[in-house]
Amino acid sequence: MADNKQYITQVQENGAVMISEDVISSIVSHAVGEVEGIVAINSKPAAELADMIGKKWGKGLRIAISDNNQVTIDVDVIVAYGQSVVAVAGAVQTAVISAVQSMTGVDSVSVNVNVNGIARQ
Repeated sequence: MADNKQYITQVQENGAVMISEDVISSIVSHAVGEVEGIVAINSKPAAELADMIGKKWGKGLRIAISDNNQVTIDVDVIVAYGQSVVAVAGAVQTAVISAVQSMTGVDSVSVNVNVNGIARQ
């Protein structure tokens, strides 16, 4: 793989399945979007520029995959005004861990939720 992406590698009987960090990012985005009390994943102002030059910051998500398939996810969110920040952050952690585990088969997932603001929906 010539790109600098990280992959989860699941060894199978007939070879290996490699799951890109982009797939994990999509799973996380969908899971966070389903959590009540979330207004948005907080993109940095230069997210489009970061994409163009191949940087991994800017979309409000950072994903690290270790050699033994441990996944660490950092997600920056904006919580709806009037919601319990702690409860919503906990719901994000639960939703993301459940989605990543069920869709990838990886058991070791940790999620750090960074609440960067509140906004009216």
